[in-house]
Amino acid sequence: MEANFIGGHPMAGSEKSGFMNSKAHLIENAYYILTPSAKVAEEKVDAYKDFVSSLKALPVILDYHEHDHITGTISHLPHIIASTLVNFVHDTDSKEGMMKALAAGGGFKDITRIASSSPVMWQQICLKNSENISQILGEYIEALSHAKNLVDEGNEPALYALFENSKDYRNSMPNGSAGPIKKQFALYCDIIDETGGIATIATILASNNISIKNIGIIHNREFEEGVLRIEFYDEDSANRASVLLQKYRYVIYEV
Repeated sequence: MEANFIGGHPMAGSEKSGFMNSKAHLIENAYYILTPSAKVAEEKVDAYKDFVSSLKALPVILDYHEHDHITGTISHLPHIIASTLVNFVHDTDSKEGMMKALAAGGGFKDITRIASSSPVMWQQICLKNSENISQILGEYIEALSHAKNLVDEGNEPALYALFENSKDYRNSMPNGSAGPIKKQFALYCDIIDETGGIATIATILASNNISIKNIGIIHNREFEEGVLRIEFYDEDSANRASVLLQKYRYVIYEV
């Protein structure tokens, strides 16, 4: 099978599961990773790439060892962090549940949203990619210990550098923003991949005096819903845009 089987999956989906949450545009313009072994013939890889492209996804070829390490860091680790953080708050909250009450509408809920994902799926992922995840967790725990030491020492320059470096790196990512804690006025929208699709939405909003701060296709939609991300300058604009686009029968996901 090693000479014929090509593993792969799209970087698309959300914390929701089940047929009721399926979408026609799930993998349009989303990265689709293919992990052929060295024994797979090049023409078979090309045929699979063409098939993925025919689904309007974006094929990315990775060695399967590299894939397991990359996804362990940018996908599996965040899910473990989110779940353990939620459990930590649950276990340390007061009887009155004040942490839960105050976290309901803030940054905590934003950065732990993926903790609502399928327990069965993430149990299996941790079991199947255990070696990589264990190594990555160990390195991340060291990073947390380093951050703790900076806090204990009151190391002002190092603490500033910690947050500045993370801010700069995250802002350098495509469609990046200032971070998960900062309030964002954005929505996600499903659109058909056709000429003028984005321009049509921009025209609808502009003709109703709604200014767009940023707009772009989301290629890695592993934690997000919607193909198109639209960011606005204020909450009122985001709310009006949501109502307006839904009148034009667009499917909207608010954040």
